[in-house]
Amino acid sequence: MPKNESLTQKEYLLIKAKAYRKYKQIESVECPYLKREVVFNSNGFRHIIYKSKNKKRHINTQLLRFNLLDKAVELIANSNTLQEYESIKAEVSTKDHGVSVIKIKKTEYFGFIGIINGWKIKVIVKRIGNGNPIFWSVIPNWTTNKKRDGNFKKYLNHTGNLKED
Repeated sequence: MPKNESLTQKEYLLIKAKAYRKYKQIESVECPYLKREVVFNSNGFRHIIYKSKNKKRHINTQLLRFNLLDKAVELIANSNTLQEYESIKAEVSTKDHGVSVIKIKKTEYFGFIGIINGWKIKVIVKRIGNGNPIFWSVIPNWTTNKKRDGNFKKYLNHTGNLKED
């Protein structure tokens, strides 16, 4: 785990557990643009913690994203316009008669951007094949009040890659 002078391991784990309990209560949110419910499953929460397989995000990035979950829900619930879209063919692990197999499936990423309570955020929703759209990530771009919040560049922690962010 990356070093963070302000938090002990125990404090971090308590904050993460509290965020996960709150996250599990969301279950799903109706998205006007998709005209479907966006499911908040364990994959989305895991992606808040890990950038890619076994590569953890910095603790401060995780904590910021935990705090933005309410704003992500609000953005999804009010999104009538899509700002970003990417469609790729990706390897997906699935079960076929009880056996894990890798299949190539269309994977779509939908990017919704909005300002919620002074925060400009991006929410990414992922859909594999014809499955349910799932919450994939919330990206804290920056705050909109530089005087109040100081140097907004400290919040830029994304690469522009919908799959990774």
